[in-house]
Amino acid sequence: MAHRSRLAGFIIDCEGGSLGEAAGFWSQALGLPVTDPDEGGQDKYARLDGSALGLHIEVQKVAHPSRVHLDVETDDMEAEARRLVALGAKEVSRPHDGRWIVLEAPTGHRFCVVRARKRLTRANANVHP
Repeated sequence: MAHRSRLAGFIIDCEGGSLGEAAGFWSQALGLPVTDPDEGGQDKYARLDGSALGLHIEVQKVAHPSRVHLDVETDDMEAEARRLVALGAKEVSRPHDGRWIVLEAPTGHRFCVVRARKRLTRANANVHP
């Protein structure tokens, strides 16, 4: 059965420091207001307003070195992960009871496969057999 996927956005991983200061910097650097300075109330995620770009953008506190990673959203996480593994990616983990799947591209870049936040259609996503 066909499934759909597309770029959902990106996450700015920040090792150490203040979430508020990191979000403030990236908000000003990208010209995107902070819409939620403490999403989930755990001092881990701050959401920037990427809605005009059609993107989900967050600043995230992490325990690994700082980097930016992409999120690919899909209406079938298992099928999308299989498709990407067939292209050469490898599965790294399934954090938070499998709420998303962390993959690593053949180039060494890590990225996540996440559930679609809104309905994906032929008009707004890629269709994979």
